[in-house]
Amino acid sequence: MKVTLDSTLGDILKDPKAKPVLDKYVPGAADNPMIQMAKGMTLKMILAMPQAAQLGLTQAKAEQMLAELNKVL
Repeated sequence: MKVTLDSTLGDILKDPKAKPVLDKYVPGAADNPMIQMAKGMTLKMILAMPQAAQLGLTQAKAEQMLAELNKVL
């Protein structure tokens, strides 16, 4: 499965190999109870939210994460 900025967080997290990669780039995000609300959102939508910047998730970081996800998924 190739993931892009248009992939939903829920689709990405369906694969158990994705969680460690997500946690590497946004520590604790995969276990955060609020993640349930974001599962229907695309990464592009998440990046547009101010909370993404507060968590340290930038466009560049998201692209690095996607590259790593596409290697392991």
